[in-house]
Amino acid sequence: MRAVQVQEYGGPEVLRTVETEVPEPGPGQVSVDVAYTGVNFADLKARGEGYRVPSLPFVPGLEVSGRVRALGEGVSGVEVGQEVAALTAGGAYADVVVTDATTVFPLPSGVDLRTAATLPTVLPTAYALVHAVGRLQPGETVLVQGAAGGIGTAVGQLAKAAGASGVFGVVSGAAKAKYALDHGYDDVFVVPSTTDSVEFVDEVRAATGGRGVDLALDPVGGETFRASLASLAVFGRLASFGNASSAEPWRVGQPELYPTGLSVSGFSILTLAQTAPDALRALTEKAFAAVAEGVVSLPVTAEFPLEEASEAHRLMGGRTSTGKLLLRVA
Repeated sequence: MRAVQVQEYGGPEVLRTVETEVPEPGPGQVSVDVAYTGVNFADLKARGEGYRVPSLPFVPGLEVSGRVRALGEGVSGVEVGQEVAALTAGGAYADVVVTDATTVFPLPSGVDLRTAATLPTVLPTAYALVHAVGRLQPGETVLVQGAAGGIGTAVGQLAKAAGASGVFGVVSGAAKAKYALDHGYDDVFVVPSTTDSVEFVDEVRAATGGRGVDLALDPVGGETFRASLASLAVFGRLASFGNASSAEPWRVGQPELYPTGLSVSGFSILTLAQTAPDALRALTEKAFAAVAEGVVSLPVTAEFPLEEASEAHRLMGGRTSTGKLLLRVA
């Protein structure tokens, strides 16, 4: 079978298509014939700096859609040939992937394989940030970094559906701002680089009459994390769900939180899959239902053949992409 390997860390050019053996599922696992693979920023960090890479060579990829190929011992709930979406710990840039049965999800009625590939990481993450972690209430306001990306696109729609009175986004360019405004955002602030983060704090305060937002969602870290914290209203909440800036891990304590009763939380869908798979399943079922019911949609804005994974990485790494990027495998 084909697989796209990283044999050394570096730019998109290190992604190489190779022929390798078809993996077989072990106990509690499922193998999937891949139709589509979602491209995520975590894949770029894995390729470039070894994020969550156990060893080299390594096949990136965290989410797929396809059909069940084989079942490992003890697996129930899915059948060979059934159409599914799956979250993986890696290995999704390939014709066949093996993953734990707990992260394999039958497709809801009316959801096709192409759409399904956009769901496993983005939709449960967005749903968790709005509901389980962010606990957004009707009438509250929310600020979202990366508003035109996959998670940002979903969050804008979910926040509106949850009754948010103001959904504000931060993006890096005017074209992304227009895209975000079409997907649930009331106002979008253009910040060309993280060094300009302080600018959006002033804009958020102005847009909220000086109050700040009730909930801020940050996948960037570093200065952006600190600026998001500074954008909160009294009793505001900040949820961190990534460190795209590769800055030093954030630290926050009494001096930052006590004066106005702020709180900070974190979320990682990959870690949740390892530590609380039942919670992940419940979360994913709710997120997929929101798609099936038409509450949220995630546009595929670019699609590449598996062999052109490097081009997908170049597009995402150039900070010009919006929505969701896919690799077409089968």
